[in-house]
Amino acid sequence: MNVQITDINETRKTLTVTLDKGEVDTEHKAILGEFAKEVRLPGFRPGHAPLAMVAKRFGKELQEEFKNRVIGKAYRDGLQQAKLEVISLVEVEEGAIQPGLSAAIKLTVDVRPEFKLPDYTGIATEVRPTEPTDAEVDAVIEGLRADRADFQMAARAAAKGDYVRFGYEGTLDGRPLAEMVGDKGIYAKAPQTWEEVEGANEGVLPGMGAQLAGLKAGDKKAVGIFFPAGFTAVPTLAGKTASYAIEVQEVRERTLPPLDGKFFKENQADSLDALKQQVRRTLAMRKELENRAAQRRQVTDALIAGVNFPVPDSLVASERDGVLRQFIEENMQRGVPQEKFEENKKELYESATKAAVARVKVQLVLARIAEAEKIKVDEQDINQWLMREARRNGQRPDKLAKDLGKDRDQLRAIQQQILFDKALDFLVARATVKTATAPKS
Repeated sequence: MNVQITDINETRKTLTVTLDKGEVDTEHKAILGEFAKEVRLPGFRPGHAPLAMVAKRFGKELQEEFKNRVIGKAYRDGLQQAKLEVISLVEVEEGAIQPGLSAAIKLTVDVRPEFKLPDYTGIATEVRPTEPTDAEVDAVIEGLRADRADFQMAARAAAKGDYVRFGYEGTLDGRPLAEMVGDKGIYAKAPQTWEEVEGANEGVLPGMGAQLAGLKAGDKKAVGIFFPAGFTAVPTLAGKTASYAIEVQEVRERTLPPLDGKFFKENQADSLDALKQQVRRTLAMRKELENRAAQRRQVTDALIAGVNFPVPDSLVASERDGVLRQFIEENMQRGVPQEKFEENKKELYESATKAAVARVKVQLVLARIAEAEKIKVDEQDINQWLMREARRNGQRPDKLAKDLGKDRDQLRAIQQQILFDKALDFLVARATVKTATAPKS
């Protein structure tokens, strides 16, 4: 065997692996013998049919398996001789593979880049105080009251916090919006809808809630609604101001439930003090989780800043595809039309590529750290992942494990992600921690 290596770039190589006639014939003889043992031909006991007859009868299948066997040998032995740490096989050019002839196999591979690990213990991180303030606790309790609020009809003008039932119909430059919004008719007109007056959560028409203050049942009004330039739900309205004729049908006043025994019982508490303690514990746990996530981000940012090396194109391409797929799926669920992605294709591609390069760098560094620190993925790690995933998706762990056992590529991807998580947890546990000054309440 002869192996020649050609550098395409710092992380991509071409290996031309040449097997001599003897090596090729050895593989052909081996595969022919295996076929002869397995196949059945009329008039011959299994394993006793003449090799020439087997070769003629199963020529196509034999040639395909023979070709794969030669390529596999070239790949395994070629990489071993070249001493390359291959991440992925990019392309195979096999040339002619025939018995009695030498075979030249051209393999294009991406290899793991060489780099020096940065100092990874004692990375500086900053967290926020986890002790909730009295104001935060009170805000949560007020939110619990708001969730159980009652709404009584009010014979007065609408004020902030009230809910208003009204109908509307819109035009743009005198033209009915119904002719312009396609299947998004909700942006054109509605016989009735509810909106909170000056509420934090807007309805479908941006800024409509602020237009309802001071109106009472029976009032009619023409209002202007400006759709921002980035409005993607109906692109034809982006950056424009539409006119809406509205008619108020009803005003309802929000009435919060009293802080009494019934309210405490509904929230699994015996008293106001007990409820506050419960809320305080929940807020503290939430802040701890937020701090943990923030530390992980800070550690990965520090890793990226501490190294500079080229990343393999195949890893970037795979990661970029994942970033784009997730972004498009999430935005389509929000109602962003497919045409919007086509309009911004170049920007999306560049942004996804930048994110993919950063992710791949972090993964490569974490893999090296895991190797240096002898961090492994064991059966317990897989079982814990199965239990978490089963709870999250409402599946049985045994069924999930069975399905995973049928997909080795997915299993390897999960093992790799667990390894990255364990390495990152290792770094966070050894990071230095500074607690930021709590803002004054």
